[in-house]
Amino acid sequence: MSSYKSRRSFLKKVGLSGLAAVTSGVAGAALPDEHAVVPVSSGEKDQPGASRTYNGIYTGDHLNRVAFPVGGLGAGMFCLEGSGAVSHMSINNRPEVFFEPNMFAAVCIKGPQPMAKVLEGPVPEWKVFGQRGTGNGAGGTSFGLPRFGSASFLARFPFGIIQLEDPELPLKVELTGWSPFIPGDEDNSGLPAGALEYRFVNKSSKTIDAVFSYNAKNFVARGERGRIQQLDNGFILSQEAGKDKPFTKTDFAIYTTEEQKPVIDHCWFRGGWFDPVTMIWNTIESGAAKAVPPVEWDAPGASLFIPFKLAPGAQKTIRIMMAWYVPESDLRIQDKGPDGKENCKSAECCITPVESGLDNFEKYTGEKYKPWYASKFKSVQEVAGYWKQQYEVLRKNSGLFKDAFYSSTLPAEVTEAVAANLTILKSPTVLRQYDGRMWAWEGCSDESGCCHGTCTHVWNYAQAICHLFPRLEIGLRNTEFCEDQSAQGHQTFRANMPINPVKHDFHAAADGQLGGIMKVYREWRISGNDTWLKKIYPLAKRSLDYCIETWDPGKKGLVEEPHHNTYDIEFWGPDAMCTTFYLGALQSIISMGDYLKEDVSSYKSLLEKGKAFLETSLYNGEFFFQKIQWEGLKAANPAEAQSFGGNYSKEAVEILKKEGPKYQYGRGCLSDGVLGSWIASVCGLEDPVNQQKVTSHLLAVHKYNLKKSLKGHVNPQRPSYALGTEGGLLLCTWPKGGKLSLPFVYSNEVWTGIEYQVAAHLMLKGKVKEGLDIVRACRDRYNGRVRNPFNEYECGHWYARAMSSYGMLQGLTGLRYDAVDKKLYVDSKIGDFTCFISTATGFGTVSYKNKKASVRAVYGSIDVKDIAITG
Repeated sequence: MSSYKSRRSFLKKVGLSGLAAVTSGVAGAALPDEHAVVPVSSGEKDQPGASRTYNGIYTGDHLNRVAFPVGGLGAGMFCLEGSGAVSHMSINNRPEVFFEPNMFAAVCIKGPQPMAKVLEGPVPEWKVFGQRGTGNGAGGTSFGLPRFGSASFLARFPFGIIQLEDPELPLKVELTGWSPFIPGDEDNSGLPAGALEYRFVNKSSKTIDAVFSYNAKNFVARGERGRIQQLDNGFILSQEAGKDKPFTKTDFAIYTTEEQKPVIDHCWFRGGWFDPVTMIWNTIESGAAKAVPPVEWDAPGASLFIPFKLAPGAQKTIRIMMAWYVPESDLRIQDKGPDGKENCKSAECCITPVESGLDNFEKYTGEKYKPWYASKFKSVQEVAGYWKQQYEVLRKNSGLFKDAFYSSTLPAEVTEAVAANLTILKSPTVLRQYDGRMWAWEGCSDESGCCHGTCTHVWNYAQAICHLFPRLEIGLRNTEFCEDQSAQGHQTFRANMPINPVKHDFHAAADGQLGGIMKVYREWRISGNDTWLKKIYPLAKRSLDYCIETWDPGKKGLVEEPHHNTYDIEFWGPDAMCTTFYLGALQSIISMGDYLKEDVSSYKSLLEKGKAFLETSLYNGEFFFQKIQWEGLKAANPAEAQSFGGNYSKEAVEILKKEGPKYQYGRGCLSDGVLGSWIASVCGLEDPVNQQKVTSHLLAVHKYNLKKSLKGHVNPQRPSYALGTEGGLLLCTWPKGGKLSLPFVYSNEVWTGIEYQVAAHLMLKGKVKEGLDIVRACRDRYNGRVRNPFNEYECGHWYARAMSSYGMLQGLTGLRYDAVDKKLYVDSKIGDFTCFISTATGFGTVSYKNKKASVRAVYGSIDVKDIAITG
């Protein structure tokens, strides 16, 4: 499907079928073939598949790496690849990025010469050789079975739509993979379930007699005894718990609806070598539908068959539902103090469910992680029954989200970026423990989580959950200010799993802890929950007081003492990045304190002093910088200080004498240089920094740090995020000189989460073109050829920081709903628009035209008493 005409036809057909919205996310809801063509990440125009449209269809070599997450928030996932294959099967409470189970759908057209094909497009060439197992011929895969000649993929999150065509078959096939995603409904959005819908259209002039089948090896049986159980209209792949290994108990259900009248083979042929798959393909290829009863143990695989007939031009949809149940895990990350709870002030930490806006909540006290869904369902049969019973309602409500989101008239690259990173919420990056509280990694390593504990300085950037699932975000604040905060106000930036009080034996993270104070303000304005504010305000105030004593003991209004931050090192001396966080946190406490009629005069004084220092002493006339300082502080000698950076070698001591501590940025132009200013703005706070100087800094970042090509760039750190002729936004450059011998680690890298926060901040300041330049550089790297468009990685797959992309919705439109005042704010930087909006009580769209705004709630309600329009 390479022509624009066929793309348009496909999109129109998808719209008529009701399987996906087709609006592209550009003004006027133009179809993708009307977008501007953009270069691929390499910049080479003569390469095959050298262009694609933002927010459009993936075809050709842009399908190479497409893998679209299907699953539940905190419940595990699998990925639907651009070809239609299932991969990344990660249901065991951990990532398994390279686990591609042998499961596949197939169709056989019966007749004098039956023809059968797997319902997938061609196998991507990179899978043929180069990944694990391919040196031995890729045994155990379905790669060698006949399949359709072409495929294309369209993302309309949470729906992924594939069209399959083959000149040898009189069928057109449309495959839609999805799982529930309903803002405000975290429980249904967190089901351990997904679905694949196959829609067949007879494009011939004769009636087709066919057999559909869904086939799966018992892939859950890995090291323990397995069996395949009965289930109405399907089967259950099972593994029994191993001795002293309850976490190995696994069930995965595959089933359909009663009206399909499936025939079930519960046990493939048992034999050696390749016998089971050879024999099941013999059955598929013959057009048979073979019923085989369950055996007690060791069935190698199972299939369900659905015979059907299609008149010329007729169509039929077959729904395959999947559900899984892994109620135990071996995950435990504990940094408890001596008695496990001495740092928790129970009178203040026990924020009740009512105060948090939660229902039926009881804190989990288990020793190992148990997923939330195990508290609601007792078995995979219960999950499967609920999924089947609620399917139509959940599909409808997920469709409401999809339609509202994709009705936006924002630039297509923005729509694509925001939606692509919402898949993080379905990935193994996010967990929900037994009591429903969210906990997360920073990202996913190949077979385990990467960087534990909902790391505060990473999750600062993520702007999606607070709007889409605000109760979960409030839960994160409760963890930070209760279990993770000492009586003195020190906060760890990594939470235990299961969640409980931690020990406090390392630095607090300045950006993480100060950002959390701003986010308390944000959660209050989003939720309108005054009861929660009154409960958490004293804890936020204690946190800020600790920050002042630790990093600003001289009460200068700036972060001066060595302070740990998101670059996994400590900055020595005042820097603009963390000082903007400080000013934002002061602004937050002042705003909340004024509302609660608290005395905040001392904080106002610090804010004024800090603002004056930042804007004069840390600004060079174009951008903000750092003043490196390591003498005259309360802190010990840097060579003796506690740090992730390790001990100072003899050579490092010599650098210290000449340049100061390792890992600073000094006179560099830091992409995160005014990050605290952005966090303040998206939290609904008045930006505490001079707007002209903030804008100047952002324009300098665009000018110096955004590279159209990295071909000559030196990066001895982690280069695969962006390299060669790809473009990207560097974390830091030194355009006016002063580059250090050992600048902060990661400084030469490109992180998508920082790219998006800078882009969103530029947009807020009216610099839309510059912001879009950055977005395009990022999405051109994630165009499917080399990288998965739905997996923006940093320190691991599906990295949380990339959800800074959600902030671009506010950046372009100024949209923000304040539940305290029931007020909608609009400050458009793009003229008239329609944009998605999500609040604590409902979601829908806001349309802005001729300087007037209107709100349309499509799910729940949005109570707007006043609309404030600026710009």
